[in-house]
Amino acid sequence: MKTDSSNGDIAQIGDEQLPVAKHQLKGWKHFMGLYAGEHVAATEFVFGATFVALGATMTDILFGLLIGNILAVLSWTLITTPIAVDTRLSLYTYLHKIAGDSMTKLYNWANVIIFTVISAAMITVSATAVRFALNIPAQLDWYPTNLAFVGVVAAVGVIVVFVAMYGFNAVSDFSRICAPWLFTMFVCGPLVLMPALADAVIGQTFLTSWADFMHIGSVSVWTGLTPSGEQGIGLLEVIGFSWAANTITHFGLIDMAMLRFAKRKVYGLTTSAGMLFGHYVAWISAGIMGAGTAIIVQKSITELDPGDVAFHALGLSGLVIVIVAGWTTANANLYRAGLAAQAIFKDKSRIKTTATVGMVTVVIACFPFVFTKLLPLLTYAGLLVVPVGGIVFAEHVIFPRIGYTRYWAHFQNLTHSTPAVATWGLGLVFGFGLNALDVISFYYLFIPTWIFTIIVYTLLAAKYGAKRQYVEEKAEMDAFDKEVEIQQERQGAEIPTPAIDTSMLSKLLKVVSWGSLLVTTLLAINAFSLSPDVANYESNREMFFNLAFVCTIIYFTTAYWSMRRHKALAK
Repeated sequence: MKTDSSNGDIAQIGDEQLPVAKHQLKGWKHFMGLYAGEHVAATEFVFGATFVALGATMTDILFGLLIGNILAVLSWTLITTPIAVDTRLSLYTYLHKIAGDSMTKLYNWANVIIFTVISAAMITVSATAVRFALNIPAQLDWYPTNLAFVGVVAAVGVIVVFVAMYGFNAVSDFSRICAPWLFTMFVCGPLVLMPALADAVIGQTFLTSWADFMHIGSVSVWTGLTPSGEQGIGLLEVIGFSWAANTITHFGLIDMAMLRFAKRKVYGLTTSAGMLFGHYVAWISAGIMGAGTAIIVQKSITELDPGDVAFHALGLSGLVIVIVAGWTTANANLYRAGLAAQAIFKDKSRIKTTATVGMVTVVIACFPFVFTKLLPLLTYAGLLVVPVGGIVFAEHVIFPRIGYTRYWAHFQNLTHSTPAVATWGLGLVFGFGLNALDVISFYYLFIPTWIFTIIVYTLLAAKYGAKRQYVEEKAEMDAFDKEVEIQQERQGAEIPTPAIDTSMLSKLLKVVSWGSLLVTTLLAINAFSLSPDVANYESNREMFFNLAFVCTIIYFTTAYWSMRRHKALAK
């Protein structure tokens, strides 16, 4: 772009700082796949076991997780997506526009910390599968107790760091095809282990009614008691637990970066692919798999890690889940951490900042607490960034309704917004202060913190110029935005319509890949419903382990081959 404007030369502004062009918008299927791929992952083994360890009841799990995840979907739909679609900007760009450099740097530091910890947890999760294969003892303390485990973490971590530095696009493409297989495996796992649970609880390997399922779940999985025999969490805690798990992305508005590509605001509902299929189904499945594994190996579920559970539920395919899903999630988050660090140290390349952050990440990953305490860590991380979401929500949604001027700091050419920085600081004091006082469950702290932040920022912004009308500056901004839109339309008109792959080979590859998932599911159903006694069950389970692993190889081979053909044709 070479058009000049009163707001500056468009050519000097990077594409990431401009609104998403119309020709770059995506349909609802794109977001269904995106959210399913991100939220059906190896971490679900951790979260599923967490609810069991916290002593939730089965009724609380079935209803609490449903309500909490629906609230999460509504949060994306009613808060994040409207702002993303209105502005077509990422949170980082929008924040820089309304709060200046200093606030953006602080926020980038927060993101470096958050995504580093999440990446470390994913590396540790992947390492649990490798340590299981190498017969290294499970790491149950907050610190590593085995030097070989540290070596495994380092080996897995180095791979993750190098891929995040140089090959992220390939991993991103590959992770998209993982979602259908991951979902299939999370459905199959409970089916395969349920006969073992049934035999231990009701003395037979088959279920005759829904009442049997509820009884088995209440007695052996979600008992309402912690491992120490104390009363567990209740319905409200389960709801808050599942709602708060993703506050970083919905109330915290991180997902503006993805949802700015949505054609319509209603696409926020596509997050249900991740919440209802991923978190709801997968968390329940992981709890059942964890309890079943505990019975088989005669250990408490608190003594098991994802590698244990996945292998005993799914055989070698389970180890593939833990390694691949943990690996791909770690790469995505480490890539984000590297970008945030590069935004702080502008004189350094993204590759160098990613490498530096990666080394710190690998060290943190050696400490197992990062995955055993992952959900509480995510909740506190959400509390760290929710005030920023409140600031943006106030600026974009509240200000126009009360006669204040949106982008007032930008119109004043401020590089430092005192109201924004002060509000964030006060929001953190307020949120963590409520936690220290134990006023409400910490899973719900994000709600009063978000409301407090909106009120404080609105009051402070009013004193610093948000009440003023910037007629001339608004006109310049509108003219600039119009010029950007014209230039983007010209660019879009020059892009040829992508070709559609209708070849027989591509169709065959899709049939074979989806067929392998169907065969895997039928094998799991066979183990669940056609195991009249323990001997038959063990035979059916062994057949599932062997053939499901073959189907796993077939699926990834054909699905990846199909994707590469599609991408080659698109070029």
